[in-house]
Amino acid sequence: MENTKFATIYNRFLGKITDDMYIELTPEDTVRDLQNLLIDAIDGFEFPRVNLQNYNIEVVEIKEDTLEEEDFVLGVVWDDSLNELEQVPTVLVERSCFNAKLSSEEINILALIMKQAWVQRQVTSIENTRMKYSGSDFKMTSQANHLAKLL
Repeated sequence: MENTKFATIYNRFLGKITDDMYIELTPEDTVRDLQNLLIDAIDGFEFPRVNLQNYNIEVVEIKEDTLEEEDFVLGVVWDDSLNELEQVPTVLVERSCFNAKLSSEEINILALIMKQAWVQRQVTSIENTRMKYSGSDFKMTSQANHLAKLL
């Protein structure tokens, strides 16, 4: 039985959004945020065909030349004894996965639920900004139009 990596769902989700915040975060913080969004999305998936509560969270240390296409690299493990010309560096990789093979449809549903949570976060952020400023400091011509554009 093959497992579905969390990174597969992360990639599907990241393809649906544009957020410069992820560029500014460290790889560890990015994975932590994506992991939280995904785990929260599991409860929003009403009738999955597989047990989504059965998953493993893990970070592994592997040689760089054994990376797989969907691996999410968190960083390089620096070793003072490493001879740059002779040895392959070791990297930390996020290898969290579901203990089941998810279909493309199930992956997409989880990514869409993650996107809903992300959109809600964006709307809440806009509301916080609007409450901090008033009058000419923060002027929106139409809040309904602005929210419709965001959604």
